[in-house]
Amino acid sequence: MDSRLRRAEEADAAALRDIYAPFVADSATSFEDVPPDTAAMAARIRDLRDLPWLVFEEPAGVTGYAYAAPHRAGRRAYRWCVETSVYIAAGARRRGVGRALYGALFELLRRQGYVNAYAGITLPNPASLGLHAAMGFEPVGVYPRIGFKLGRWHDVAWMRLRLQDPPVPVDEPLPASRLFDDPAVEACLRRASPRGGA
Repeated sequence: MDSRLRRAEEADAAALRDIYAPFVADSATSFEDVPPDTAAMAARIRDLRDLPWLVFEEPAGVTGYAYAAPHRAGRRAYRWCVETSVYIAAGARRRGVGRALYGALFELLRRQGYVNAYAGITLPNPASLGLHAAMGFEPVGVYPRIGFKLGRWHDVAWMRLRLQDPPVPVDEPLPASRLFDDPAVEACLRRASPRGGA
């Protein structure tokens, strides 16, 4: 099997758990305290079914994933805005996997009708700041000393990517379930995959 980008499925939950767990247990990258188990990760994929979750799959298995989540869910004026995250397994970093995942994710979000993507980055994290800047994100501001983890306070930088600039947004963003019915989406994922699979 060649390396590829594809839609995440609940069956990927164990692989995603394994990628994410070190970011929770060993660093302040995530402000969660306890890594989610497989069932909890599967529930997250299922509960956010209207937004895309993508995985990067290599012959050895899934080595990265990216997804979008609602920005301030429940407040309808924000419904064209999302928060995005990307996580890459330790052995797959600095090989273009993050860029590939984010590039495809942002194209899918545009097709859905989303306008703004936001990312919160625990500081210091030059690699993540660099990736987001390279993908077109611009700084919005820093929440100083907002999270306490691993015995100290942490700042969080917020960045924004303007996905598109319509004078009036679409009435409602297209659900991901309908997005993935479009054959053009599969072509988009193939185009976004790094050449050579890494």
